[in-house]
Amino acid sequence: MKLPTLSFGDLTARLPIIQGGMGVGISLSGLASAVANEGGIGVIATSMIGMRDPHRAKDPEGADRRGLIEEIRKARAKMTDGLLGVNIMCALTNYSDMVRTSIREGVDLIISGAGLPLDLPGYLREMKTELGKELRTKLVPIVSSGRAASILCRKWTGKYDYLPDGFVVEGPKAGGHLGFKPEQLDQPEYQLERIVADVIEAVTPYREKHIKDIPVIAAGGVYTGEDIARFLELGASGVQMGTRFVATEECDADEAFKRAYINATKDDVTIIKSPVGMPGRALKNAFLDAVSTGLKKPKKCIYKCLHSCQAEKSPYCIAQALVNAYRGKLKNGFAFAGANAYLVDKIVTVKELVNSLKDEFERFRGTDESK
Repeated sequence: MKLPTLSFGDLTARLPIIQGGMGVGISLSGLASAVANEGGIGVIATSMIGMRDPHRAKDPEGADRRGLIEEIRKARAKMTDGLLGVNIMCALTNYSDMVRTSIREGVDLIISGAGLPLDLPGYLREMKTELGKELRTKLVPIVSSGRAASILCRKWTGKYDYLPDGFVVEGPKAGGHLGFKPEQLDQPEYQLERIVADVIEAVTPYREKHIKDIPVIAAGGVYTGEDIARFLELGASGVQMGTRFVATEECDADEAFKRAYINATKDDVTIIKSPVGMPGRALKNAFLDAVSTGLKKPKKCIYKCLHSCQAEKSPYCIAQALVNAYRGKLKNGFAFAGANAYLVDKIVTVKELVNSLKDEFERFRGTDESK
C-alpha cells in the first residue's frame, strides 16, 4: 500500500507529509521547494527571515517582509510539484504583517502556533477585500489539545463563519518551543497518540455540522515510515516532520548545524528553559552549558521579535543565538531538535529521504496487512 494524498479543501499534495517550519533560517526556500517537488508540503519559517537584510536594525518589519517575499518567490521558481506553506508564530511582534504578506504572495497554507491564532480568518477576509478576489490560502493552526482545537473552531465559526482548514497537532517530542509544562512532557495523557485522538474527537462535530473535512496532522517525534503508518491508522490525515529534514543537502542551515544532529547522542537531546518563558528541546553544547551555569548575562534587545520575551531578564538573546546557529556558529548559539535527533546519522538528499520513508511505510503496511 502506497502513501495516500493529503488535501486541504481544493488543494492536494501527493504525499501526506508536511515539512515542519524550522526557524531561524533552517527551513527557507531551498528546503521547502525540495520537499514540495517530492510531492509533500514544503514550509518556510518566517521567524527572523529578514536577518540577512543590511537594513534590519533600522527597519526590522520591512526587512522581514522583504525577506519573506524573496523566499516565497525563490521557492515558487524552483517548484514543479507539491504545495508551499509558511509557518508564522503568533508570538511574533510582526505576526499580522507576515500573515498579510503571505496571503498577498498566494501561499497555499499558513500554519500558526506559539499561541492561538484567534483572528487569523480576519486577515484572510481583509485580504480578499484588498485584492478583490477569492484566495486559495488555507489556514492551519497548531494545537496541543482537543480543547484548543475546539476553542478555535467555536471562535472562528462564531466570529468569521470559517472553520480551520486543518490542524497540526504537536506533541511533546517536538523540537523547539513546546506547548506543554515541563512536568507534562513524559506523562501518558499528553503523548501524541492521545492528543491526536482528542483533537479528532473535538473537530468531528464541526466536520459533520458544516460538512467540511478538517484534516488532523500528527507532529512531534514522527521519524520513520512506520511512524507515518501508525498515525494514519489512528485517524490522522498526515504527519509533520521537522528533525528528519535537517540533515538534508537542501536544508538551508549551515553544514555545522546539520553536523550537530549527526554527532548528537541520546543524552545530548535536552529540555531547556527558553528566555521566552517556555520549555524547549535542543542539543546540549558549550553555549547552553554557559547559560545553565550563569555565565551568560542579559544584553540589550536589538531584535524585539517576540511579544513574550522579557529582554531585561533574559540570560541571552534567543534570536541572536538561533541566527548564530543557522550560520554554523554554535559556540555562540544552539540547535533546536526533536526527541529523535540523535538517530540522524548522515546527510542525504530530500529525494533520498522521501523515498526511504515511502519504502518504510510500504514495508510496514505490507507486513501489517499480511498478519
